[in-house]
Amino acid sequence: MTGNAPAAVTRLGDPVPVRRLSAAASLTAAATLAVPAAPVFAHGAPTTPISRSAACAGNGTRTGTAACEAAKAATNGFLGAYDNLRIAGVGGDDRAAVPDGKLCSGGLDAYRGLDLPRDDFPSTAVRSGQRLAIAYRGTIPHAGEFRIYLTRPGYDASKRLTWADLGSKPLASFTDPPLTGGAYRMRVTLPPRTGRQMLYVVWETSSTPDTYYSCSDLVFPAAPVVSRAPSAAPAPTAATGTAATGTAVPVRTSAVRRTSPGAAGAAAATAPPRDAGPVPVAATGPDGGSPAVGHWLIAGALGGAALAAAIGLAGRLRHRRRRAGS
Repeated sequence: MTGNAPAAVTRLGDPVPVRRLSAAASLTAAATLAVPAAPVFAHGAPTTPISRSAACAGNGTRTGTAACEAAKAATNGFLGAYDNLRIAGVGGDDRAAVPDGKLCSGGLDAYRGLDLPRDDFPSTAVRSGQRLAIAYRGTIPHAGEFRIYLTRPGYDASKRLTWADLGSKPLASFTDPPLTGGAYRMRVTLPPRTGRQMLYVVWETSSTPDTYYSCSDLVFPAAPVVSRAPSAAPAPTAATGTAATGTAVPVRTSAVRRTSPGAAGAAAATAPPRDAGPVPVAATGPDGGSPAVGHWLIAGALGGAALAAAIGLAGRLRHRRRRAGS
C-alpha cells in the first residue's frame, strides 16, 4: 500500500463540477472560431464567348495575359470573383445605374480594370451572319431576363465603352432560359460588322434584386481595303503633239509644193524659198473671211468696163477712118 488516495471516478448521474463545465465551454468556443466560414457562392458570367471577367478576374481562366495583368494592376492588384459582378436594386434602369466608360466593370471599383480600352483582351473570332452560341455560367440558378447588346458600326475599341456605342435596343433578349450543363445557353444572329466589337450582356434576375453585367470582346474580319486604279493619262492631241507621258513631242510635217503662184492656201502651207522676200499675210475680216477678195472683184469689174469702153472707142475710130477715106 502506498497510502495514496484512490483516484476519483465520475459515475453517470454524478454531478459535474462547475469548473469542468466552464473549461468545456471554453474549448467548444475555441473550436468553433477555428472552423473557416463556408464560402459565399457567386452567381454567373459568360464563358462563351469569353468575357473579360471570366478571363481576368481573381479566379478567371486567362489571368496571365497582358491585358488581364494590366486590368489587375489598374485595380490595385486585385480583381473580384469572375461571377460576382453585380449591382443590387437596379430595377431595369441600367443606364442610370452604370455610368458611361464603366460598363464592363458595372461601375464597381473592384472591377475597374476591366474598363481599360485595350485591343488585346482575350477575344472570340466571329463573322457577320453567324449564329453565335452564348454560354452563361450559372453558379447559382436564378430566374430572370438576359439582354444581349452588340456595339454599333463605327465603334472605336480604343475608347471606353459607352451606352451610345450599344444603341437604344438590345440585339436579343431571353427570359428564363433553361440551365443546361451548368450554363444558360442562348444563340443570337450577328449583324454585319467589321473589326473589333463588344458583346454586352445584362442579366436582370427576378428571384433576387441583383443585375449582372459583362463584356465579351469579339473580332470580325477586317473591312476590305478598296484600292483605286490609276487614272489614265490624256491622249496626245494634234494641236500640241503631247505624248501620254506629258512630254512635248515635235510634230513632223512634210513640205508641200505650190501648184500655182496665186494659191493662198498653198503659199501659207509651204516655207518660202531662201531667196524670196517676205511672204505677205492676207488680212482677215471679223468673220474669218478675206476682204481682199471683194476688192479684187470690184477692180476686175472696173477693168472690164474700161476695156470694153476702149474696144468700143477703137471700133468707132476705125469706122470713121474708113468713111473719111471713101
